[in-house]
Amino acid sequence: MNFRFLGRSGLKVSEISFGNWLTHGSQVEEDAAIACVKAALDTGITTFDTADVYAGTKAEAVLGRALKGQRRESYELFTKVYWPTGPGQNDRGLSRKHIIESIHGSLRRLQTDYVDLYQAHRFDAETPLEETMLAFADIVRQGKALYIGVSEWTAEQIAAGAKLARELRVPFISNQPQYSMLWRVIESKVIPTSDAEGLGQIVWSPMAKGVLSGKYLPGKPPPADTRAATPGSQFMTSFMTDDVLTRVQQLKPLAQEAGLSMAQLSIAWVLQNKSVSSAIIGASKPEQVLDNVKATGVKLDAELLRRIDTILGPVVERDPAQTSSPNRRP
Repeated sequence: MNFRFLGRSGLKVSEISFGNWLTHGSQVEEDAAIACVKAALDTGITTFDTADVYAGTKAEAVLGRALKGQRRESYELFTKVYWPTGPGQNDRGLSRKHIIESIHGSLRRLQTDYVDLYQAHRFDAETPLEETMLAFADIVRQGKALYIGVSEWTAEQIAAGAKLARELRVPFISNQPQYSMLWRVIESKVIPTSDAEGLGQIVWSPMAKGVLSGKYLPGKPPPADTRAATPGSQFMTSFMTDDVLTRVQQLKPLAQEAGLSMAQLSIAWVLQNKSVSSAIIGASKPEQVLDNVKATGVKLDAELLRRIDTILGPVVERDPAQTSSPNRRP
């Protein structure tokens, strides 16, 4: 496993991190989830990402049990706050009340005294940013989080948050956006702003929700055991057109030439971007982890990258206005 600094901080993270958005506590049994975490640890992954909202807080609890017994200093643990975790009006957003209550709940479920990174899961337009950033700063000073970050914030929101973080002297070091060969909306604005402010990118869905694995074929229904065939898969709609799926199939010879699986090619592709500190993978089976981690340290040559751009160009989403869409998680 290769490691990179997270932004301009001194924190090192594994190039490939393990996330449990769609699996732990919902889609797979706990024994399988724990087996995936063990596989991640065995392959050298040290960075684990979750959120209080995943599986209605169950994902954090599963991850906490899976990591129990591991030396706490040997891994980096990230979680997030924003989405509703209860029925009350204050069980959501980035108010001081919700942030403080949420960190306590997350630490309890994760069975730890602190998280390495605490992230604002979205921007909260209904709460003053000063209130949000002060609450995060207090959590850092209390030792309950070591660093803070955000997820799916626009360039303007990141710049405003970074300004307050400097004034509060709190380590604001990361952004967690969606990023893949098919979804490149962060390249024109978010990445330059993040680079200027010292934030690294921890990217989710490097395989475009599994589409870049090549398992979905144009003109055919998704296989029964895949994500696109399960309830709640409407978030994949934009990637499931025949044009996109046809072009993805054209990547298979390129992956073969590079000696990579389609999954490895897609993960290696995002890691070619020097602004990316880590790519988050998810898995329901340990063998998926074992395959994905082989993307670490892979260097793709310029001609291969050019050919990928030629094949996918017309179907790539690049509009920066797509950042922070309220209908997308994690």
